[in-house]
Amino acid sequence: MAFGRHRPKDGPADEADETREVPAAPPEAEPPVENGAGDDVEGPFDIEDFDGAAAAEAGRLDLGSVLLPMPASAQLQVELTDSGVPSAVWVATPNGRFTIAAYAAPKTGGLWREVAGELAESLRKDGAAVSIQDGRWGREVVGTAAGVVRFIGIDGYRWMIRCVVNGSAETIDALTEEAREALVDTVVRRGDTPLPVRTPLLVQLPEPMASRLREAAAAQAAGGQAVEPPDPNLGGDAAPSEPTARRNAGGSAMQQLRSTTGG
Repeated sequence: MAFGRHRPKDGPADEADETREVPAAPPEAEPPVENGAGDDVEGPFDIEDFDGAAAAEAGRLDLGSVLLPMPASAQLQVELTDSGVPSAVWVATPNGRFTIAAYAAPKTGGLWREVAGELAESLRKDGAAVSIQDGRWGREVVGTAAGVVRFIGIDGYRWMIRCVVNGSAETIDALTEEAREALVDTVVRRGDTPLPVRTPLLVQLPEPMASRLREAAAAQAAGGQAVEPPDPNLGGDAAPSEPTARRNAGGSAMQQLRSTTGG
């Protein structure tokens, strides 16, 4: 794939993005990047790393703020708000499920360290066994109760990714590897709109998929039969199966830990 490393734009600070101070993360060495297909470079990427949006979208499911590669045999589970708006999209595999979401963050980075501490404290208060482990991008928070939840965070330029991995003790290692492999090829579309730190970036389904989900929900509400299988072209080169609608469970650390089955 063809892309070029995005550099921060010169100009005044984004006031909404700087509404709270977060200690800067230590600088890390940045691997050299060359334009051209076949470069062995790991993400997550900013969409502005690419030569164009089409290159970023190729082979990925476009969910608005994030563009995800889909593992083989994966299915989607969509969490909806009470008004029917998608709030989270889970990737379900035989090993469990994971979700990758993006949030507004300071230009200085370092937000994940703060969030990780809060997640760990929340899990401990709810009685889960908690450990902090070193992962591919730094610290990861692992909580264990009836199932296992792992939080993976990555700081980017004006965005932070939080990946939640939900599985059983027997499958969590394999599921974590599936999530990490998705993360290294994930693209974030932050946009230029000033947002307060920690604001979730918009989740938006491709219109053909959203239409099918509305049809399925209407059929279920009317007591009818499930809709026919989706058009295989809905997701491009990485088309998932028909998404399953789920009401939003709230999103706390413990609620995510209790939702290990993905059913």
